[in-house]
Amino acid sequence: MRPAARLDGLGTTIFTEMTALAARTGAINLGQGFPDTDGPDSVIEAAVAALRGGENQYAPLPGVPALRDAVLAHQRDFYGLEPEDVLVTFGATEAIAAALLALCEAGDEVVVLEPYYDSYAACIGFAGARRRPVTLRPPDFALDGDALRAALGPRARVLLLNSPHNPTGRVLGRDELSTIAQACVEHDLVCISDEVYEHLVYDGEHIPPATLPGMAERTLTVSSVGKSFSFTGWKIGWCSGPAELVAATRTVKQYLSFAGGTPLQHAAAEALSGARGYLSGLRDELRAKRDHLRAGLAAAGIRPLHSAGTYFVNADVGGDAVSFCRTLPERCGVVAIPTGVFYDDKTAAPTLVRFAFCKRDATIAEAAERLATLRPRQ
Repeated sequence: MRPAARLDGLGTTIFTEMTALAARTGAINLGQGFPDTDGPDSVIEAAVAALRGGENQYAPLPGVPALRDAVLAHQRDFYGLEPEDVLVTFGATEAIAAALLALCEAGDEVVVLEPYYDSYAACIGFAGARRRPVTLRPPDFALDGDALRAALGPRARVLLLNSPHNPTGRVLGRDELSTIAQACVEHDLVCISDEVYEHLVYDGEHIPPATLPGMAERTLTVSSVGKSFSFTGWKIGWCSGPAELVAATRTVKQYLSFAGGTPLQHAAAEALSGARGYLSGLRDELRAKRDHLRAGLAAAGIRPLHSAGTYFVNADVGGDAVSFCRTLPERCGVVAIPTGVFYDDKTAAPTLVRFAFCKRDATIAEAAERLATLRPRQ
């Protein structure tokens, strides 16, 4: 049997390898994008209260009403959007997978910006679809409108978008998003917009594609409580948008996981209800961590690229990135990930390495000191 797609490629392998290296060597793991601190105490207490209050059985398939209402209010208050419906999912990844399974038939094509989060290729493959990558190239990772238009064949069905963008840290600008919106309208594409880093923007602004002309009726917006509130292990996500798109996604989701995480859904509603103050503080903290790590990389003789959002900064190590990452734990006690594993085009970023800065200040400081030992003595 011929597999539909590469479901376990170099990206998964290198993550496993780097994590094992970190454990074996005691290295600081800046490879994986998860914080080493928790989100607000009030949200944790809301989860405990829900557990003790009997919220421990199946949630309704669409999600706990309080969370669905909170998502609708969030979209309205932050962006002026009025989605017709909301579906709560096990993290943003399930929302993306269920949407692709619902919207794609065998042989359909999904246009996706590369490099991309490693589950995208697998989810597209599960749907029996083919991915058509549009390559974002360093150092600025700008969208090439001609490349986008060239990727739009007659079988194109979905445009899978991620901004703020993992792994590059790009926040797509209004002109780029307008180019994407025009392509979606002209080719009658559904846009699945992965916005899990929507509140982690340090330079510029996050512009949801659904706010652009002609896009509200064709955009399924995906987000979660994981990145914005530092609860990545809760896996509480959602999608919102036109009723027809949400209903199609829900039809598939019911056969994936049905519904669960009931007490955590209640706590996620609490998180969204008091979001603004916390999110502003978290953004400022992460901006400072980004700048600290960038300075440490520069002091090590490694050229950091600009990162406008997310948890990540990329740096040009001036040589083979895979070899660099495999030897880095032994050389200075730090783990990172070669950016090239997130590309189909292996010529696009052979010397780039991705570092995560969503760690404690002391961890970033120690990592910077260790990286500085790489710089040749004068």
